[in-house]
Amino acid sequence: MYLPNFRLEHRLAVVTGGTKGIGRAITLAFAESGADVIVIARNSRELDQVKTDVQELGQQAFTIAEDINHYKEIIRKVDEIRKDRSIDIWVNNAGMNIRSEAASVSEEEWDQIINTNMKSAFFLSQYAGRSMMENRAGKIINISSVGGHTALRTGVVYAMTKSALIQMTKNLALEWGKHNINVNAIGPWYFPTSLTEKLLQDEEYVRDILARTPLNRIGKLEELSGTAVFLASDAGNYITGQTLLVDGGMTIYGF
Repeated sequence: MYLPNFRLEHRLAVVTGGTKGIGRAITLAFAESGADVIVIARNSRELDQVKTDVQELGQQAFTIAEDINHYKEIIRKVDEIRKDRSIDIWVNNAGMNIRSEAASVSEEEWDQIINTNMKSAFFLSQYAGRSMMENRAGKIINISSVGGHTALRTGVVYAMTKSALIQMTKNLALEWGKHNINVNAIGPWYFPTSLTEKLLQDEEYVRDILARTPLNRIGKLEELSGTAVFLASDAGNYITGQTLLVDGGMTIYGF
């Protein structure tokens, strides 16, 4: 039998920033694959909508309305929801960007981006990892960016945090492999999200993006969520410490 199992039945997944864009797509793809999902985001109305969407797919949905920086409160609430149930999949998707040039980055911007994109991801991974160690199994997926792999024109602090996520992925994979925990990352290029909405309305900017993308188009969210399902499923059991760049070939482009 050579076709591995891509299904996620009887598994509990947690997705941070799970109500918009990439996070929402991953949440719904997990539910379509049979997983129950705990969704973490700030907006209660958006959480109610994604909960309904998950339930319509026949799966259980739980929501936590909390800022990702309040990770201690998030941990407390996840514990209340899951009770004795193990965490099978954890996705660190919540993040932010301020597109300042390096010379104008303020200390406030620095702290905001570092705490949101990096500090919270580490301590939530630590929590998830401890739970997975008890069960001797688990999948952690970090949403990085091509900006963590190659230089971008602005957003230096954002790029630093995404690069840090790639390195964190490697280190956690090395430490936790003995516990049968897989830790991987996904590095997207441009997809239609709230972070990219204004940029993708700029025709000249889009032309520049496509000129650097061999597949010559913007990605579709289902093309990214499919990667997350693959890494979360048994089909990805022998992959760890890797960053899969879902970028239409952007990072192989040569001049």
